Amino acid sequence: MRLAPYLRSLGHRFLRRGRLETELDEELRAHVQLRADDLQRHGLAPDAAERQAWIEFGGVTRYKDEARDAIAGGGLETLLRDIRFSVRQLRKTPSFAVAAIVTLAVAIGANAVVFSAVNGFILRPLGLPNEDRLYTVERAQDASAGESYPNYLDLRARERSVYDLAAFYLDEAWVGTGGTPARAWIFEVTGNYFDVVGVRPALGRLIHASDDRGPDSAPFIVLSYPYWTTRFQSDSNVVGRVVEMNKHPFTVIGVTPRNFRGTVPFFSPDVFVPAVNQDQIDGGNALADRANRWLTLFGRLQPGVTPERALADLNAGGAVLQKLYPKQDEALRFLLTRSGAGQASFDQALDAFLVALTGLAVLILLAACANLGSLFAARATDRSREVALRLALGAGRVRIIRQILTEAVLIALAGGAVGLWTAVLALHWVVAWRPFAQFPINLPIAPDARVYLVALLLSLTSALLFGAMPIRQMLRTSPYEVLKSGPRATFGRRVGVRELLLAVQVAICAVLLTSSLVAVRGLTRSLHAHLGINPANALLVESDLVPAGYRGVQVDQMRQRMRDATLSIPGVTAAGFVGPFPPMHIGWEDGDVFAEDATDLRPSKAVTHSLIYRVSPGYFDAARTSIVAGRGFTVHDDSASARVAVVNESFVRKALASTTQPIGRFFKLPDGARVQVVGVVEDGKYTANLAEDASAAMFFPLLQAPSSEAWMVVRTGSDVQRQFKPIETKLHELDPRLPLFVETWTQDLDGALFAPRMAVAALGAFGGMGAIVAITGIFGMAAHSLSKRLKELGIRTALGAQRFEVLNAALGRAFKVLAVGSAIGLMLGVLASGLLGHLVYQATPRDPFVLAGVVAGMLLLGLIATWIPARRALAVDPAALLREE
Repeated sequence: MRLAPYLRSLGHRFLRRGRLETELDEELRAHVQLRADDLQRHGLAPDAAERQAWIEFGGVTRYKDEARDAIAGGGLETLLRDIRFSVRQLRKTPSFAVAAIVTLAVAIGANAVVFSAVNGFILRPLGLPNEDRLYTVERAQDASAGESYPNYLDLRARERSVYDLAAFYLDEAWVGTGGTPARAWIFEVTGNYFDVVGVRPALGRLIHASDDRGPDSAPFIVLSYPYWTTRFQSDSNVVGRVVEMNKHPFTVIGVTPRNFRGTVPFFSPDVFVPAVNQDQIDGGNALADRANRWLTLFGRLQPGVTPERALADLNAGGAVLQKLYPKQDEALRFLLTRSGAGQASFDQALDAFLVALTGLAVLILLAACANLGSLFAARATDRSREVALRLALGAGRVRIIRQILTEAVLIALAGGAVGLWTAVLALHWVVAWRPFAQFPINLPIAPDARVYLVALLLSLTSALLFGAMPIRQMLRTSPYEVLKSGPRATFGRRVGVRELLLAVQVAICAVLLTSSLVAVRGLTRSLHAHLGINPANALLVESDLVPAGYRGVQVDQMRQRMRDATLSIPGVTAAGFVGPFPPMHIGWEDGDVFAEDATDLRPSKAVTHSLIYRVSPGYFDAARTSIVAGRGFTVHDDSASARVAVVNESFVRKALASTTQPIGRFFKLPDGARVQVVGVVEDGKYTANLAEDASAAMFFPLLQAPSSEAWMVVRTGSDVQRQFKPIETKLHELDPRLPLFVETWTQDLDGALFAPRMAVAALGAFGGMGAIVAITGIFGMAAHSLSKRLKELGIRTALGAQRFEVLNAALGRAFKVLAVGSAIGLMLGVLASGLLGHLVYQATPRDPFVLAGVVAGMLLLGLIATWIPARRALAVDPAALLREE
């Protein structure tokens, strides 16, 4: 109740500002007139008395400011006057204002984008209610999130008062709504999945625990909101509709909320189905297989429960399971990690890269602040006479400093607003971007309140940083000395400060340029790396036959027909199948390998861990994978013959402990099967990470180890794009409803190259921003120094100085600062950019091409920044300068 009258009176004063100013002037004149009348009574003439009265009265401006502060009640009106004064000052120098705003907009925009990525991928990757209480359950021995369905049921039933566990599995299926089925990415979820996640449906209902009543008991499907809007055109009557999933009927029961994207940060599924219907979806049933770790477990801690207590309970449950089922690993222990983060080496590399990007963004901001600080110091030099006059007229130093800080805050807020607006536009574009047409990639980097708050805080902090640069100069200013020395007077030792700030900017720019060149060089090398395959002139044809209605021997027969039909196409030279995924794909299969004489087949006794591929005859020729010893597979390597395998060179070193006679050696699989090595192929890259270490890989005949998923690799002539239509036509002649997805192998490698390409793009952008800041800084210093030394340069020119000597006198300091800053920045860049080796294959900052590129780049930046000042220095006319004096 007390605030309302105050606000009314304050508003009344603002509305009566003109009248108040008039009254204030009249009051001051009245005081002066009283003193003038007194002096006239002592014999002075009226004019002399009035002049003497004004002199004795002193600084009128100071008294008016004090009176306004008292009238405004808290300084709000004073603040508004400072703002109006700062706006007028900036309007007088639009070039300075624009340069400052753009410089800061670049820095604030970069930090907003990077923080939005950190916020989306690290701080709040899933955007779920009470996300801080969601944890993923991983195996401690291998940091893997995979767990079997029976183990999940036992762990969940153990202690419901501590946590509630749910599970999901990412898969794909073919969904038909009356026409040709289309591929959809699905989450096979446990019945309590949505209860643990804590979301409500946008339409209909979600899957519940009561739906889990045994295998194939819940033929229900829940649509994601984006899939509902695109595939079903936001049909509100979709609930109750029956669709086909892998040739089986499923009833739509609901639609997820608009902003729910599942429980994997990068991946947004199209539909959700109960995991108990796995047999209808995948053509296989692992619900009773305790050794099949196909589910990702996560849980929500109950209120008041700490992660330590939940982990202790999980480990106690693991100990019980190990005793009940001794064939499991004797160390069945678990880890708890924040859901959506830290589940794979890629996540760790992403976290490290985001941290590095954050550091680079901060460097951009520091460089911008150093640049603006230098500009403000130079601006203070140019305004030295104005400041001195104000001080001589009675203005307080605190008031002047407050006005300078107000000007800095205005620039910072304007630059922050422009930068944030640009960042928001860029982030919305990235969120809508789909880098892979076949994958529903989800980039959780949409800006939220945190991003806006951080942008505001960075803007205000920046204002304090660069606005404080001239304060020390002003506090030491002597109005008498400034006015006596004339308009070119300076505040003292500011040139050294500006040079130091410029050196900081240049060093930061060199760090950014080094990092970007390291990334570019690493990506170039990765494109020419030895992959163990040759993706050029090769096509990948994906067709999951089991969901298409084929079973058992029908699958093998259909694949043989598909291969024969493809080989009959003119221009096709080789074809073969590989499953479950081709090398370098986003997805792979692996397993333990045991010695030939092993009897204890628990995971801890394995001799190595190996990637697993199932291939048909012709695959190695189609993939151009060299066989270095032994043979490949033939049609005789079927279920009726002995188990055989082709392994790579790393497998020989790690599993067979022999590099001389691997052919004919045996090893065992976790199920006890004894497998003979019949061939050895070259090492290559297998997972979607070019920076991976050499991995063991084993290839089994597809006829001996059937896979429900397999891709056909087709080797063609030079014009690979022209084979798309013939292949689709030939295969649809075999089965018109056969679901197909055809792409070049190079396109499929986009997944493996996505991370390094994004690293190159991000670091290239930061390098460009650093270059902009450095160019403006060098240009500002050179131009300001030249403006103060024009008379000196004119005299030098008149005395016969050569052009090089004039340039050295005008720009020598700027180039010295450029050289020192570049050297320091290059050394720091060599140390900092070593982090890129975790993300960009073969990235190294010690590459001579990188070092030469940084030197040439910084020299080019210096030439661009000093081009205009150099031309102005060479165009100095001594006669004109002397006439001006």
